[in-house]
Amino acid sequence: MSLDVSPALLEQAERGEVDEAAFVDCVRTSLPYAWEMISSLVVQLKVEGGEFADNQTPPPDEQARGQLLRALASDAIRGALQRHFGVRLAFQNCHRVAVFPLDPSVDDRLARFTSIRGQLLNQSPELRDC
Repeated sequence: MSLDVSPALLEQAERGEVDEAAFVDCVRTSLPYAWEMISSLVVQLKVEGGEFADNQTPPPDEQARGQLLRALASDAIRGALQRHFGVRLAFQNCHRVAVFPLDPSVDDRLARFTSIRGQLLNQSPELRDC
């Protein structure tokens, strides 16, 4: 299971509309490693500026890696995180998370990051098992 959903949140979903803030809180508590990773990158981007901020350090264990995969592979989770933090998220391999501002001036850099070429250039033998 990717999220620890409370009975109240599940009941909301069964009735129809779900409060996005409650969903984001569910993501925060269910995927703490992914949440902390994205949160820290958002802060780094705001403090240091630039076109993007990214993490290139592999997760400490498979549980952490799984959290990143669940957070970024789910359109609903990824979309909610992007709206919550006001950024665009990008992902390479099994751990390289990047946050980009919503500013269209970085669209070219985001396109390069998410390109086939960018993916191929980010390969290394150490990451073959992720």
